Amino acid sequence: MDAIRSRREPRRNRGFEDTHREMIETAVRMISENGAGALSIAALAREMGINRTTVYYHFDSRDALLDAVTDWASSELAKGMDMDVPAPERAGNITRFVLENPELIKLWIDDFVSGDDIRDSYPRWDGLVEGVRGLFAEQQPDEEVDAEVYCVMMLAGAIIGARVFANSVSQGASVDETVERFLKEHRRIMTRDGLEL
Repeated sequence: MDAIRSRREPRRNRGFEDTHREMIETAVRMISENGAGALSIAALAREMGINRTTVYYHFDSRDALLDAVTDWASSELAKGMDMDVPAPERAGNITRFVLENPELIKLWIDDFVSGDDIRDSYPRWDGLVEGVRGLFAEQQPDEEVDAEVYCVMMLAGAIIGARVFANSVSQGASVDETVERFLKEHRRIMTRDGLEL
């Protein structure tokens, strides 16, 4: 009970960026626990123990707050494409994030398939495509590969595949078990395609 009370006590003298980040993190937690339908400006203010006016100072509407949460999810997923991290670790990070944040992934998928430019929801798209194109050109110069389609297939498989697997194929499997199985198959596919990094 003390943890809930301390979470709701007003916080004063916080910098704009710290408060903004805390609002997004609280919204992420609320969505993860109760779904996107439970999120509102008033609910966020209650959860944080602040005035709604403060929330409106940062987000002019619930949609703006949801956009910020979706952007946060995109940045977390983009970490899975950080070329400074080994490929298997990147794949494992994406799978784990997808499995541990199903409500956020629903929001991200809606944004992903909305018909808007993918770069808006996945800022590292161009770098991913160029990286894959370069790897295929270097490792399989005689093979003509459509890097954009390849990347869509890999990204969709990583994002949607893990949820389908956990919910419909191997119900009851732990997150660790699912991550391990997806990572093993990811390595096999990358090796098959000559892209093991």
